[in-house]
Amino acid sequence: MRIGEIAALVGVTPRAVRHYHQSGLLPEPERRANGYREYGVRDAVLLARIRRLTELGLGLDEVRDVLADDEGRELVEVLEELAEDLARQEAVIRERRERLAPLLAEARAGRLPAEGPVSPELAALLAGVGELPGSPMAAKDREILALLDTVVPDAERARLMELMHGVVGSARELYALLDALVDVAPDDPRVEEAARALAAVLPDGMVTGLPEEFSDGLADVFFADLAPAQWAALRRAIGLVWERQDERDAVSGGRGGRVDDGHTDGAGA
Repeated sequence: MRIGEIAALVGVTPRAVRHYHQSGLLPEPERRANGYREYGVRDAVLLARIRRLTELGLGLDEVRDVLADDEGRELVEVLEELAEDLARQEAVIRERRERLAPLLAEARAGRLPAEGPVSPELAALLAGVGELPGSPMAAKDREILALLDTVVPDAERARLMELMHGVVGSARELYALLDALVDVAPDDPRVEEAARALAAVLPDGMVTGLPEEFSDGLADVFFADLAPAQWAALRRAIGLVWERQDERDAVSGGRGGRVDDGHTDGAGA
């Protein structure tokens, strides 16, 4: 048989046969006087075995190891390892399909947010907030929530999104107050007004346990492009919530969850 004939017999391409020669999996056969390779039945049997092994998912190095063991002892070990690997892949695929199903349903219903795909918790939250076109602060908030949805652990993400639902009802008014600060000075009275409105709807759990890096590092990255007055309002709102939590802890005799950030006015300014 010539290369095209053995390839057609086994169900592979001539290119694959040449690749197996180059990889050392299939020995080069004798050549005729005209230079063409002459394949026999034994070559076809070996080529068929290579095809079966690669179809099982073995890499060429693994196939080479299996073929080198005539008694097949290593084949059992390799196939067991392959079966375990396929089981892991099946579990990953199953989990991805479970996550995909609700996203697909939301997309078909036209409810998938522009930031999607996102978790069902964030999708529900964003649906409550709405797009609010023309509000830079709303757009910034959606970006940050989409980022947190990806990087925050599942349990903490669910807690965060649940807490954020309490803010949704006042979102439009809050965004309007914050958007109005874009061209004002940080000491403008409207900064305090916006901060107190935001603090009034922020639950204590939103800031409890925030580390020092949030005040002086992480939040700076998140809100780096905000106007100075907007950033001042956010920091002041966080400080007010901390103060409120500290007062409640003092009354109840509990311990506050705030990590001291070195600021004394509660606003982080």
